[in-house]
Amino acid sequence: MEMPEVENLVLANHVEAVNGLLYISGGGWTDHWRPQPPVGGGPIVSHLGVAVTVVVPAAAPSIPQQLSVTIEDEQERQVAGLQTQINQARPPGLPPGQPQRISLALSFNIVFPVAGDYRLVARLGISTPRELQFRVHDVIPTQAEAPPVN
Repeated sequence: MEMPEVENLVLANHVEAVNGLLYISGGGWTDHWRPQPPVGGGPIVSHLGVAVTVVVPAAAPSIPQQLSVTIEDEQERQVAGLQTQINQARPPGLPPGQPQRISLALSFNIVFPVAGDYRLVARLGISTPRELQFRVHDVIPTQAEAPPVN
């Protein structure tokens, strides 16, 4: 039996889904550069957009599927995540035998505990998870240049 699966997974600066279309700004990156927090300031919150497309084969049963999207560190510990349900009822007007695509735009506001390697993982029902590796870097401020001496 054919089952729905995650077709695409994209990291971006910002993502929106409108009328089945994905609008992606600054997408496809694998390295995230976060600024250093100000002295005495709080942690830096990183905003990530995640674009997900799910393909539902025409023969797939019309039952809701659980989708989870997580961000995990090098030790596979979850540092952020969300869950939603995909309703795969076929929309009116979709020709028989035609697969259905569902587009989702997700937003994460996350404080990464440390710089290093992370992975984005999308799991849909019993299908094989889709993974995307990425790195978080700390921007090291350069010393301000001394003003010219006259």
